[in-house]
Amino acid sequence: MIARVHAADFIGIEAVPVEVEVDVRTGLPSYTTVGLPDTAVRESRERVKAAVRNAGFHYPAEQITVNLAPADLPKEGSQLDLAIAVGLLAATGQIPHGGELDRALLLGELALGGRVRSVKGVLAASLLSVNAGRRLWCPEADAPEGALVPDAEVVPVRTLRDAATLLTEEGELALEPHRPFEEWQRERPDACDFREVRGQGHMKRALEVAAAGGHNALLMGPPGSGKSMLAKRLPTILPPLSFPEALETSRIRSVHGVREEGLAVTARRPFRSPHHTISYAGMIGGGAAIRPGEVSLAHYGVLFLDELTEFKRDVLESLRQPLEDRRVTISRARGNLTFPSSFTLVAAANPCPCGYYGDSRRECVCTPVQIRRYLGRISGPLLDRIDIQVEVAAVTPAELRRAPEGESSEAIRERVLAARELQHRRFGEGPPFVNAEMGSRDLRRHCAIDAGAERFLVDAMDRLGITARGHDRILKVARTIADLAGSDAVAREHVAEAVQYRTLDRRLFVE
Repeated sequence: MIARVHAADFIGIEAVPVEVEVDVRTGLPSYTTVGLPDTAVRESRERVKAAVRNAGFHYPAEQITVNLAPADLPKEGSQLDLAIAVGLLAATGQIPHGGELDRALLLGELALGGRVRSVKGVLAASLLSVNAGRRLWCPEADAPEGALVPDAEVVPVRTLRDAATLLTEEGELALEPHRPFEEWQRERPDACDFREVRGQGHMKRALEVAAAGGHNALLMGPPGSGKSMLAKRLPTILPPLSFPEALETSRIRSVHGVREEGLAVTARRPFRSPHHTISYAGMIGGGAAIRPGEVSLAHYGVLFLDELTEFKRDVLESLRQPLEDRRVTISRARGNLTFPSSFTLVAAANPCPCGYYGDSRRECVCTPVQIRRYLGRISGPLLDRIDIQVEVAAVTPAELRRAPEGESSEAIRERVLAARELQHRRFGEGPPFVNAEMGSRDLRRHCAIDAGAERFLVDAMDRLGITARGHDRILKVARTIADLAGSDAVAREHVAEAVQYRTLDRRLFVE
């Protein structure tokens, strides 16, 4: 007898339908899985056998064939266990065909005792189930994640025995309730606040500008000057995630297997801080089973690269496409996959190999040639994509004691939201959505400056060796500064402040 059960597999961050066919025939006992299964899928045979027996069902000593359709799609992972086991029970007549089974999409890994374990990608599978008009049956621990999708019908399953009982009995199933996104946001307040930062007024202003216009930033200063502390607080002044943004971000993290403890949804803007030893595939995405990289896990959030000059050259150069296009495309022999990667880049670096160039407390021992070679590890094309480059000065213990408590993230966020509202009215539904995304046509239309500001900018470009791309970056930052000031026009003072945020240009071309 043949039984058919619906399940799902994943291509990139998308769930795709998989039909699990189980055929049980009289013959020598055997178990064959076809349909391009990987090792995890082939090993499901032993998990299914033990789970069926330990759940109190009969495991047939017959010829069993499991077909995973479509046959040309590689099947990966353990999320097909539950569907295979239910298909086996249906094929042997231990649970009925049709009815609830026909409209169920089953997802879950089986423990040997029959318990249904948590799996990746439940949110993507929930979106698929809604589009297919099916109910999603998933592990009990993952049910809140599946229920995030509006109109999704999610059945939490604790054990194989429970699933079989629910598929056998008539009556209304107990569905996982949908919780409003606002409740998830209230459950996870920000862990840090700009109020805790004493001094560093120039740096906080620079990050406020970065948040208001969606600009990338480079923080340069000696060890212990507070670069990482400041970067970690940038998400607290960004606008709150909207529900569509949270849903897309959560889907990426779900397929990757990254989840905030105790939360089914990404309620706050992501903050990713990969180590400088990360590989190209780890940053951009890839692998045998192509998965999103750090640039996609930081989608709608912040990607923080500490010790920027220590990253491999190819890893840094790989950031150029996502920084420009807000997405990354990975090409393989089987085809191309595109992942979203709209993030704010914040990088931190020491000013020289020893780290103390320009520090008033310790003397730098590096030669000018060593400093230039060290900073030269950051390529010009990548540097041009970083709008804000600021120098972080170390704060002395005495200054820390005297400095008053800083302004709160909430107060700064209010100004950021006001500036973002001006940009929303300017750009409408976009793109662009923020000033950092403006193209040449948008610059001519929205960043016109008077003759005095133009002369100042041309002179600064000549003295600092700023490229044409750097010129455009300065105008974008100046437009954001004007928005924070509530000004329709970009004035000379706005341009002057924007030029101050080109620290590395001054280092490389003036000294």
